[in-house]
Amino acid sequence: MAGSVWQQQVFAIDVRMNAHRVAKHANLRTLYIRRRNQLLRENSANNDALRKQYVKIRSHLLTQRYNVSLDAMSIHSKSRSVASVASTPDLNLSATNIWNEQVLSENEVVPTSRAEASRAIVGDTSIAENYAFAGVHHIFDQHTDAVSMIKFAHNDRARLCAVSHDHSMSVCNVASSPPSVEFVFQGHTAPVTGCDWSASNDLIATCSLDGSVRLWSVVDRVCLRVVQELCGHPVYSCLFHPVNNNLLLMGSSSGLVAVVNVSTGIHVKGGNCKVGGAVLCVAGDASGGLFWAGTDKGMITSILCDNVGRLSKGKRLVLSQDSPITCLSWRSWISREARDPTLLVNIAANAVCILKVLDKDGTVQLKRKFNINHKSGKYLVRSTFCPIMSFREGACVVTGSEDSCVYFLDIQSKEQRNAVNKLQGHACPVLGVSFNYDESLLATSDHQGLLILWSREKH
Repeated sequence: MAGSVWQQQVFAIDVRMNAHRVAKHANLRTLYIRRRNQLLRENSANNDALRKQYVKIRSHLLTQRYNVSLDAMSIHSKSRSVASVASTPDLNLSATNIWNEQVLSENEVVPTSRAEASRAIVGDTSIAENYAFAGVHHIFDQHTDAVSMIKFAHNDRARLCAVSHDHSMSVCNVASSPPSVEFVFQGHTAPVTGCDWSASNDLIATCSLDGSVRLWSVVDRVCLRVVQELCGHPVYSCLFHPVNNNLLLMGSSSGLVAVVNVSTGIHVKGGNCKVGGAVLCVAGDASGGLFWAGTDKGMITSILCDNVGRLSKGKRLVLSQDSPITCLSWRSWISREARDPTLLVNIAANAVCILKVLDKDGTVQLKRKFNINHKSGKYLVRSTFCPIMSFREGACVVTGSEDSCVYFLDIQSKEQRNAVNKLQGHACPVLGVSFNYDESLLATSDHQGLLILWSREKH
């Protein structure tokens, strides 16, 4: 294991857990993470066996210390009625059971339906009451065209990134009074389609239909690097490798998923994988060894990634022929009852789908399907898992829609009506949705460039 890769792995673990240290003192958390980064650079053992053992022990100790799973934090108008659900039964496959055992054995806390103590913590409030919102907290209107994607920084309740078809990207501070736009980045020459924060929140990657990915420094507020797609095709998605932030994945209209070295801007040798159709979205598991690409042909392809960024194609699933997959999100487990690694999928066939990950090759199986208003492939409607693991019965996801509403769906409910809440404030299709890490604020964006912050009701 190379020293830089090992340092990235350990640092990523520390960053994910940093929000749980001295929760009320952000400055101390910042000092701690900077010091950890310095120590990792200055005092790195050269023994590969020791490095691997250190990562394992460090993960185990932090998980036990804060009683939080690392994966759980890894932490995209015909009718306004709440639609019905179509379900598919789970298959009791031996491969599925083996995969679950492998994933869950790494965590001390195991999901279970017999979680009386956990339910006692949250009291008698229902999942619908838990996701009730007091109203609009603030409205941003700095963009003049569709805001295609929004994303809060990791373990940061304040900073929000938004990218727009007006060729710009902005970073907002939602914790200031009033919330403000900190800065706007200009540089792309075509609509900006995607973005991602690095693990330490010091870098933002953006991709655009101009065929480039740009790397921005949040601290210095400058563009550090411009990486072109191999053949100059439009780029729809970009994603930092979750363990090694020196690697960045990009998906283009040519169907190519490519890995780029952030430090050099050079495409990694062997880091290209061709799938059918334009790659509109990419998601990966917490280990960085498995990714999925969604295309405009309705196909999801799993992609295996080794430690240096070489890619190989895995399994594929066609959800709906020629219906674009507009968003993918991965979660290892989202509640005490949801024990399976899961993909959340938006598809322009009026559906949000829940897929179960069956094995280490990324094979997925349709588990549940929810109807929403999303038919046109020109609207890249996105959804997200709620970031805090649910101790209640049920688990929520949030999705935009073409009918200008934001829906909260209980993906474990057996009722015909699965929307536990609906927010109405936009006047056009809602594209982006993002929760900050403590779920105190929800951000949503639309096709006209409006960005709305919603505040939770306090219980």
